[in-house]
Amino acid sequence: MYRIGITGHRTFDAPTSDLIGVALRRIVEAYQPHDLVGVSSLAEGADTMFAQAVADRGGRLEVVVPAARYRESLSASHRRTYDDLLARAAAVHRLAFIESDGPAYLAAGVRMLKMIDRLVAVWDGLPARGSGGTAEVVSGAWERGLPVDVVWPAGARRV
Repeated sequence: MYRIGITGHRTFDAPTSDLIGVALRRIVEAYQPHDLVGVSSLAEGADTMFAQAVADRGGRLEVVVPAARYRESLSASHRRTYDDLLARAAAVHRLAFIESDGPAYLAAGVRMLKMIDRLVAVWDGLPARGSGGTAEVVSGAWERGLPVDVVWPAGARRV
């Protein structure tokens, strides 16, 4: 089994979302379903796009839930997708945090890094906007010597 984690931005315009979706599916399709484990927190944007690609490919999905109130921190429009993917997960790793905030997100990123062989980062290369952001997770992966695949297609934009 090859364990791949995801970190990435949450909001994109529609053309960027399409570009990133194609790139993530290409990465996932490089693995045989029985060899693939995708690890995600199912945040909106990159995390969910990756998790959906893993599930659609027939790989094993594992979810790191940062906090007890994590679901409530997600937009109402995302909760059904979150619930559906969480129900499809082969394993759910729940952290002991109550509030869904920077320290919980950072701890979730660290936990994920300890579980994976490779990290996919949907990242524009800019510093993190808050604790536990994409740049911090990428830095943590580099410090651990994990391979990192940065996905930021030409023409991509954050909203």
